[in-house]
Amino acid sequence: MPPTHHPSISRAVFGHTADGTTVEIFTLRNRYGMEACITNYGGIVTSLKTADSAGKFADVVLGFDRLENYLAGHPYFGALIGRYGNRIARGQFSLDGRIYQLAVNNGDNALHGGLKGFDKVIWRVTAVEVSQNEPKLTLTYLSPDGEENFPGNLTVSATYRLTDDNALRLDFEATTDKPTICNLTHHSYFNLAGRGDVLGHIVHINADKFTPVDSGMIPTGELRSVKNSPFDFLKPVPIGQRIQDVTDEQIKFANGYDHNFVLNKTTDELSLAARVSEPGTGRTMEVWTTEPATQFYTGNFLDGALTGKDGWVYQARNGFCFEPQHFPDSPNQPHFPSTELKPGEIYRSTMLYKFDAE
Repeated sequence: MPPTHHPSISRAVFGHTADGTTVEIFTLRNRYGMEACITNYGGIVTSLKTADSAGKFADVVLGFDRLENYLAGHPYFGALIGRYGNRIARGQFSLDGRIYQLAVNNGDNALHGGLKGFDKVIWRVTAVEVSQNEPKLTLTYLSPDGEENFPGNLTVSATYRLTDDNALRLDFEATTDKPTICNLTHHSYFNLAGRGDVLGHIVHINADKFTPVDSGMIPTGELRSVKNSPFDFLKPVPIGQRIQDVTDEQIKFANGYDHNFVLNKTTDELSLAARVSEPGTGRTMEVWTTEPATQFYTGNFLDGALTGKDGWVYQARNGFCFEPQHFPDSPNQPHFPSTELKPGEIYRSTMLYKFDAE
């Protein structure tokens, strides 16, 4: 398909917080008409429009049209997640002989950075530009020492690009002045049909193993083979084929999929983690990451309480997430890849969601 647009990025006021702080929204568009809307409140991707096999564009992420809905609370729609994506058992970890107690905000555990994680702060806008035909937005945030009881002043940048090959790319960098833990990710709920449930979406995950959890959704420490289980996506399988197989204890614990898949890789190179296709529209999405794992979540806890864009009442299975990451509860599991970040080191992580149609 030949280019039809000039790549562009524009900015507008999205709304104001309770204390009157202005929040902005940025619209990135590439040469092929793909469009991403991103706000500096939580770095949230509020909209992502991609073409189907007939060239028709639709918004493929769940979310809201108005800032007020995000401020009122939501299940991390489209947000940046930090300082620590996923769960930490009992909200506790030990570092250099000191025990840190985090807020317990998910059953008995800490989830996604605490009561006010990176998804609920206003990020500073440091770059709005078109570079090499690609619109680019850079957001930065200084998480002060002791915020949510994490140690160290953590300086984070998140750079979004809408690439010339129809990918939304996100590059993180972070530095600290004290030893700390850091595990950043992105939390869009995707629906390649643009509406309805995602049970017919066909998923491939490049993972021979996953990390099973206990009834509190904390990894047991085992790296378990996906073979002969509902977690085998080595060959493409519809999401709905085994999602209700409650004879599998793991499906029962999570009410579906909400698990960390250990990617088939030995280095931190950017590589393919997953591929999803939606037969009705022909849309496809590839997930690429430098991370060692990805969480696959199927919107199990959406319950009709939230009404999103175009009046869509969000129900269970209306969206799925791929959250590239280090493993959950890594600070308490010494044989998992470390999430410790020391002064002088630079945390780097890249993830991209690449779209096409077939």
